[in-house]
Amino acid sequence: MLKRFWPLLVIASAFALFIALGGPKYISLDALREHQDVLKAFVAEHYVASVIGFCVLYASLTAISVPGASLLTIFGGFLFGLATGTIAVVIGATIGATLLFLAARYVFGQSLAAKAGPFMKKFEKGLKENEISYLFILRLVPLFPFFIVNIVPALFSVKIRNYILTTFFGIIPGSLVYVSVGNGIGAALNAGQEIPLSGLMTRPAVIGPIVGLILLSLIPIAYKKITAK
Repeated sequence: MLKRFWPLLVIASAFALFIALGGPKYISLDALREHQDVLKAFVAEHYVASVIGFCVLYASLTAISVPGASLLTIFGGFLFGLATGTIAVVIGATIGATLLFLAARYVFGQSLAAKAGPFMKKFEKGLKENEISYLFILRLVPLFPFFIVNIVPALFSVKIRNYILTTFFGIIPGSLVYVSVGNGIGAALNAGQEIPLSGLMTRPAVIGPIVGLILLSLIPIAYKKITAK
């Protein structure tokens, strides 16, 4: 029975090690400001290895649910630019989220879902009927912590293919926002200015397109409701 929990033990141990080694202080705007020249020089000299290493780092920290993904996304924009930075972030985040999903499914299976109350039963029913739409909306709505959205679908009979697909495309809008911030903060870092991140995902220019994508995701659900009647 205890053998089933080894993925959680690995994740908890890696998380504890990351904290013990002072990992959070390296994922901060202060650290980026302090080491930006060294990082830029390394990326210029070892570009491909830097992109791959960044993807691996992003995937690893996502898999162990380390907070601060938005800051690491900014790092990606600063180091690699808008296009490559977004691709690297999305690939890394998708791999990490999938690893966490598989770990949660291996440990819990559907045992927690079986004990869920009426609300979760209703959610499960809707999820089974409109799996891609529901998963895509969960990724788009900037209300739920990323690690929660990674774990919850594992408690239900979600197809791994649909999970990967909706994760990859669902995180692109948010990733683009933070990568674009990182892509344009060089002057602010050099001037020692603060980078305003508070409420970034709820600004009108950002939330408008996301709401549009959410509405598009709801079309298949609405269509099934109408045709059923």
